[in-house]
Amino acid sequence: MSATDLGVFDKTLQESNHWLKLMMVELGTDSHRAAFGALRGTLHALRDRIGPENAVHFGAQLPMLLRGAYYEGWHPAATPTRERHLADFIEHVAAELPRAGEIEAGAAARASFAVMARCLDRGEMLKLRHLLPHEALNLWPDELLRDA
Repeated sequence: MSATDLGVFDKTLQESNHWLKLMMVELGTDSHRAAFGALRGTLHALRDRIGPENAVHFGAQLPMLLRGAYYEGWHPAATPTRERHLADFIEHVAAELPRAGEIEAGAAARASFAVMARCLDRGEMLKLRHLLPHEALNLWPDELLRDA
């Protein structure tokens, strides 16, 4: 018998926990709360930067539970934001993190992009490259920068 007896919920719990465990490894933490906050903060900054149409397409790729966190508090009319530099994007991530100082915003973004690269389609990730400030590629895992 499954945890909820609803396959769709069990699947999203399993997938979301997989993402969080990968985040914990990337961040070097044993805190699920910190890992979730870092991932959520980066997803929000990403969502707000890529514009409504791209944000919806990207959101559809996420596990259902993480998709809910991704859309939480979204105001599509206020997007896309206009970060042009890495520092601007990192500042946006920092503003989305739940507690200042728990996880550094650059580390949160790096870990999140590494996990996305492992869990999402490579083509989807390569598409995102062109929607972010060019300097933000400094946050991406090397395997997404080669042969792109």
